[in-house]
Amino acid sequence: MPSDNDSPEYRIEPATRITRLPPYLFGRLNALKLAKRQQGADIIDLGMGNPMDPAPEIVIDKLSEAAKDPRNHRYSASKGIKGLRNEMAKKYAAKWNVELDWESEVLACIGSKEGFSHLCLAMLGPGDTAVVPDPAFPIHNYGVVLAGGNVITVPLGNDQEFLDTIAMVCEHLFPKPKLLILNYPHNPTAMTVEEGFFETVVDLAKRFKFTVIHDFAYGETCFDGYKPPSFLSAKGAKDVGVEFTTMSKPYNMAGFRVGFVAGNREMINYLATIKGYYDYGIFQAVQIASIIAMRHCDELVTAQNEKYRIRRDAVCDALERIGWEVERPRASMFVWAKVAEEHLRGKGTIDYAMDLMEHAEVAIAPGAAFGENGEGYMRIALVENEQRLRQAIRNISRFVQEKPIRRSRSGQ
Repeated sequence: MPSDNDSPEYRIEPATRITRLPPYLFGRLNALKLAKRQQGADIIDLGMGNPMDPAPEIVIDKLSEAAKDPRNHRYSASKGIKGLRNEMAKKYAAKWNVELDWESEVLACIGSKEGFSHLCLAMLGPGDTAVVPDPAFPIHNYGVVLAGGNVITVPLGNDQEFLDTIAMVCEHLFPKPKLLILNYPHNPTAMTVEEGFFETVVDLAKRFKFTVIHDFAYGETCFDGYKPPSFLSAKGAKDVGVEFTTMSKPYNMAGFRVGFVAGNREMINYLATIKGYYDYGIFQAVQIASIIAMRHCDELVTAQNEKYRIRRDAVCDALERIGWEVERPRASMFVWAKVAEEHLRGKGTIDYAMDLMEHAEVAIAPGAAFGENGEGYMRIALVENEQRLRQAIRNISRFVQEKPIRRSRSGQ
């Protein structure tokens, strides 16, 4: 019998779509965070937009009740149950004055990230191109890549110059882009747009015959009287695209994995076709609990936004004192800050984020992880309480001044 050493080398090769993905830049940070915590360090984690506040009690009560009903233990519908989609249609009518047919223009996803990825799979293939602003939430690029499409990046903006750049790309690129991906309020930068912006987007889409996906995950997380406009509120928007929303941010239901896509019925149908092959829908008890959240928790959403506003002000005040440039965001759960050049000490933001975790025991997201135009910036998630946020900035300040951090008794 030949030994293993006599056999030719055996290697399992992944699909090409896997090899097209860049190294996951957050992997190094997550590995260091785990190692530090195993050593007993009290890492203040502001790197991920993962709400640490609880979901509403009324939602938890309904979830518990529904979970005990054996009728909810069966497979559900991949598009989402009627009551859930109908409730989202009612919410669009009440909040954004958008009329939707719950049956053909609304679909429930296992979180908006899953829905976005599968919609890219339904819409794009080899040779197709999507325009994605830079910086961007990573799945906005990688969802296109995983579908076999190509990404054309343009510098992120919210004005006429940005829209003119998109028009220029469409005029000079062959074949023309098939898809435009937008995200306002924006992750990671918290950039916002005003009423009227999406009307021009719709005009461009019709002129150059591309479709639009708008990620509206932070559409309800807003402050200072600002109300983010829905893409679907623009005249003709349903002719050219769809919009994703989520239960994660406004209701602190990130782990429930409930999102929605609404708008163009053909795109909804394409996604439904893909999902029909991939899944049997969300656990029905979670869907029922989500209905209760939308019906009864508007005041809790407002209260949560006030928490984020207070945290935003605490972080921005502290960052300004140490010399970082920051524009107070009107929406989202992030602060996007430009690091003082002398603080970087010649390093890129990824290495700087590693240093902050190693020496300041604070995890924040490096801007370079979101694209070339993110270099020099850091994204800080407002997910901890005000006291912990202030402690995080104090730790960063001491690191900047090359002083050892002061650990509390519980952090030793």
